[in-house]
Amino acid sequence: MIQAEQRIAEGILFTDFYQLTMAQLYYRYGLHEKYVQFDHFFRDYPDYGAHKAGYCISAGLEWLLDWMREAHFTTDDIEYLRGQTGRSGQRLFGDDFLAWLRANGDFNGITMHAIPEGRVVHPNVPLTVIQGPMVMAQVLETALLNIINYQTLIATKAARMRQIGRGQLLLEFGVRRGQSTGANAGARAALIGGADYTSNVGISRVLGFPPKGTHAHSMVQVFMALGMGELEAFRAYADVYPSDTLLLVDTIDTLESGIPNAITVFEELRRKGYEPVGIRLDSGDLAYLSIQAAKMLDEAGFPNTTIVLSNNLDELVIWQILTQIREEAPRWGVDPDRLIGRLAYGVGTRLITSWGEPALGGVYKLVAVCDNDQWIPAIKISESADKTPNPGHKRVWRVYDRRGRATADLLSTDSEDPRQQEQLVLRHPSDHTKCRTLRRDEISDIEPLLVEVLREGKLAYDLPSIEEMRARREEDVARLDPGVTRLINPHIYHVSLTEKLWQIKQDLIRSFLGADPA
Repeated sequence: MIQAEQRIAEGILFTDFYQLTMAQLYYRYGLHEKYVQFDHFFRDYPDYGAHKAGYCISAGLEWLLDWMREAHFTTDDIEYLRGQTGRSGQRLFGDDFLAWLRANGDFNGITMHAIPEGRVVHPNVPLTVIQGPMVMAQVLETALLNIINYQTLIATKAARMRQIGRGQLLLEFGVRRGQSTGANAGARAALIGGADYTSNVGISRVLGFPPKGTHAHSMVQVFMALGMGELEAFRAYADVYPSDTLLLVDTIDTLESGIPNAITVFEELRRKGYEPVGIRLDSGDLAYLSIQAAKMLDEAGFPNTTIVLSNNLDELVIWQILTQIREEAPRWGVDPDRLIGRLAYGVGTRLITSWGEPALGGVYKLVAVCDNDQWIPAIKISESADKTPNPGHKRVWRVYDRRGRATADLLSTDSEDPRQQEQLVLRHPSDHTKCRTLRRDEISDIEPLLVEVLREGKLAYDLPSIEEMRARREEDVARLDPGVTRLINPHIYHVSLTEKLWQIKQDLIRSFLGADPA
């Protein structure tokens, strides 16, 4: 029963009610099959309070496409809607509309362009562009925002941890702290964003990754309660997993008990022909303890064992740990670079929940209506200029400077190809005073970002593997200016409009307001 209810809740009815009330209005006025375009984009980078992102990593597209292929209005869904009433007690949805919805309520008419998963993305740049009949393009909004916004948020957090950790092993441990089964989506996004593995067994199986994990404090506690102690617990683990021995050493006292007992077991393993993997530190001053652990392990003859750090890690905490190690390790006779090179990070709560910024401000805005085979730009005018979307049927480009660094994302009209222009005029989307010009000799490449992924409901795109998404992410991040990837106070990446698109936007604003928007 619960599984059946879950299928209903996660099917086509995984939407906001107002999407359906608007759908009937469009049907009544004969607008339900008029082709429209919606752009999905986010307005600003995640802000974690003490620090802010300077880029995001797109994720979630494949899961959205999977959902779209299965979602449709069933007979039971229609009967449920037939029973909905308004304040007067009258039915909200007419039989004719419901019959149309039952016959046409799927996403087979939708065409979608998107920036592939794993790519660096920026505010006000469409991550997905939806074209199709008005009703179903509208109904799609809620699920699209839910799936892509969350996975992009988590992929971004993981990428920042990967970056600040200098590419060291990054493990996702957040399944127990995730929002219900959303932890599956979070783990997938973390793998795209930079995590090497996850402890989540189910999603590891689905995605083809080996799950990672060793033991908890409870294993040591059991042996202690039975009078056998920490050392016997470690020996038992090494006996069962001699080739994969990584021991959690902070159940009693890390330096006085945990590490000495671990070294004893490591020596026993070596005599049996096995090499230990390492230790995990899960509490206390992780920088200080990792220095002392490295010193003790080095002196015992285990200089290559891994030291896994966990306990509420995020990119800022990892940065603080590394800074402290560089400052303090030499005083203890420990090489800081060698120590940092043997660290690994287990990240849980602060990754899976995107600690500090729990939601990506992604929005879904109508930007064009097709009438007589012509795309007519549409606009929403906000009192805040930066909340006025960029109208029309557009293309998205990434401009690289002569160094090969990404210097701007450029939105153009559908008819423009900046690659054919001798110079580019880049206009700020909302501030008429900000404009710059790039000569052709200042540009090394101009790359189109949007690819067609759906053509009238049919997959038109070879879905990349997680490994391919990761490779693309690494390449994109490497081509950002270092100021953009800075952990704190990053440089603002330029998102611009062509002169032609900027003028269309100004003309639309002027036509509705009756005044010069500048």
